[in-house]
Amino acid sequence: MEDLSLHILDIAENSIAAKADLINIEIVEDERADTLTIRITDNGVGMDEETLKRVLDPFFTTKRVRNFGLGIPLLAQSAEECNGRLSIISTPGGGTKIQATFQRSHMDMKPLGDLGATIVTLIAGHPEIDYELIYKKADYTYEINTAELKRGLEDQDITSPPILDFIKNHVNSGISHC
Repeated sequence: MEDLSLHILDIAENSIAAKADLINIEIVEDERADTLTIRITDNGVGMDEETLKRVLDPFFTTKRVRNFGLGIPLLAQSAEECNGRLSIISTPGGGTKIQATFQRSHMDMKPLGDLGATIVTLIAGHPEIDYELIYKKADYTYEINTAELKRGLEDQDITSPPILDFIKNHVNSGISHC
C-alpha cells in the first residue's frame, strides 16, 4: 500500500465486515517521541483467541471470497519497517482495537495520504455506519463525527456528492491545519 490512508481504509472495511456500526479512527503525531500512531477501534463481533493468533498470517482470512488476508499483515509490516509495531486487542462480542505505531522520521515512513478521500469512501459505501475521526498533533486536535453530521443534515443525504465533497475538503483541511 502506497500510503497510510489505504491501510486505514482496509482495516475499517474489516470492521464493517465484522458487523461494526461504530468505527473510531484516531491518528496521533507526537513530534517529541518521533511517532505516528494509528488506532482503529470498532464495536464489531471481535475475534476469538485462535483468530487473534492467526490474524498476522497472510494466508489466513475469515472471508469466504478469497484464501488470503493481506491487510493486517501489510499494516504490521509497514509499522515494523519504520521501527514501529502493531498490536491488536479483541474479544468475541467486544469489538477490536488495532494500533500501529511508526517512527515518523524513518526513511521508509509512508505518507498519510488522502485521508479525506478515505473517509468519504467509507461514508459513501456504508452510510449506515458511524465514523469518528480524531487527529492530534501537538496542541491541535481535529475531530469529525458522522453521527453528529447526520443529525445536523436533517433531511439531506450524507452521501450526496456536494456533502461528500464538503466532508473530504473539511477532513483534508483539518488535518493539514498544523
